[in-house]
Amino acid sequence: MRIISGKAGRTAIKVPSAVARPTTDFVRQAIFSILGETVEGARVLDLFCGSGALGLEALSRGAASCVFVDEHRQAIAVTEENLKKARLEGGRCVKAEAFSFLSRDAATYDLILADPPYWKGYGDTDLAAKLLALETFPQRLAADGYLVIEISSAQATPPTPISA
Repeated sequence: MRIISGKAGRTAIKVPSAVARPTTDFVRQAIFSILGETVEGARVLDLFCGSGALGLEALSRGAASCVFVDEHRQAIAVTEENLKKARLEGGRCVKAEAFSFLSRDAATYDLILADPPYWKGYGDTDLAAKLLALETFPQRLAADGYLVIEISSAQATPPTPISA
């Protein structure tokens, strides 16, 4: 894994063993190609951050700040290590369960990147849908902000988009 572009482009990053499926270089390239210049100066929230690859990519491409949130201690430790190695400023790591963090966070973000554990079938909690259904979630996204949420291609029905 590596940071693809920007100030820290080509910097190799670590992935914690707790992360089963990091966002691939190909997918990150596609996401940030679509977002383009909107990343510059953005306040970013990376939920379920894992290695921090999405938020690191945003910082490398000029985001003003990024809050990395994950409930796994190892994920936060690796993200902090990746931030130092890439020499990126503006990153802050928070060890917290995403929904707990959102219930007490009052900040507004220009870009929210969410890569929750995938819904695998009936009986599993669909964390993407739960996130979008959270009453306070739309208030975390700036009026002209962007939400990027990853879901499994096996998921029968994509979650319903939010409107701010």
